[in-house]
Amino acid sequence: WCFNDHFTLEQLCQQATRLGCKSIELVPPSDWPTLKKHQLQCAIAPSHLFMQGMNNPLYHPMCLEILRKRIDEAADAGVPTVITFTGYAEEMGPPADGQLPDVTKLPALRRRIEPDEGIKNCVAGFKQIVGHAEKKGVNLSLEMLNTRADDHPMKGHPGYQGNHTDYCMEIIKQVGSPRLGLLFDIYHVQIMDGDVIRRLRQCGEAINHVHTAGNPGRGELDDQQEINYPPIMKALAGIGYRGYVGHEFIPTRDPRQGLAQAVQVCDV
Repeated sequence: WCFNDHFTLEQLCQQATRLGCKSIELVPPSDWPTLKKHQLQCAIAPSHLFMQGMNNPLYHPMCLEILRKRIDEAADAGVPTVITFTGYAEEMGPPADGQLPDVTKLPALRRRIEPDEGIKNCVAGFKQIVGHAEKKGVNLSLEMLNTRADDHPMKGHPGYQGNHTDYCMEIIKQVGSPRLGLLFDIYHVQIMDGDVIRRLRQCGEAINHVHTAGNPGRGELDDQQEINYPPIMKALAGIGYRGYVGHEFIPTRDPRQGLAQAVQVCDV
């Protein structure tokens, strides 16, 4: 999503191949044949929106339908993981122009969902679908998102309930399936929790996907931001992580240079 304004999918495939990347992620199933043509994988597939998730029973039927369909598609195509979200706990207003138009088709929350209630609802929802993921051999990855950055619709998500690693890990623990894991987004973790290396070690085998971006600003992994990526990548390798690391920064300059730098910085 963050490179859509800079490249067509064909062009992004060419950039990924040039840099030695193995995947372009969050690509819809309709575009998976394009990835395959370039011998690329979709490391993690999109699913339901992050605004409507498992923390609200009102959205369970929608989320479960989407997840079941995407799990089946992923299994057929050899895509290892499908993304999922807690959803928002705060009442939702109408989306900005061009942002998440499907929100208007669903009723807004009538009240705030309290943290304990959100965990209970998420566990109940995921338990209805995780058995299907187990049967199909596909992972679900619950993403933790920050709620502090409010200057851009994709730099932060005020109102999102799963805004701490401990909160998401409690849901994963209570569901108790090896097919439900944590999407450890280093950018979001840095903003909300910090102490990134200690936290990734604590999460351990629950981590089944990783995202990067620079902070502040969700920009490139350069010397203008505060996260020191090489030791974080070494720590991931140290806990035995062998999954994908997806670069999910918003380019502020030539995206080809930014992608090349991100690949180099994270190559340990």
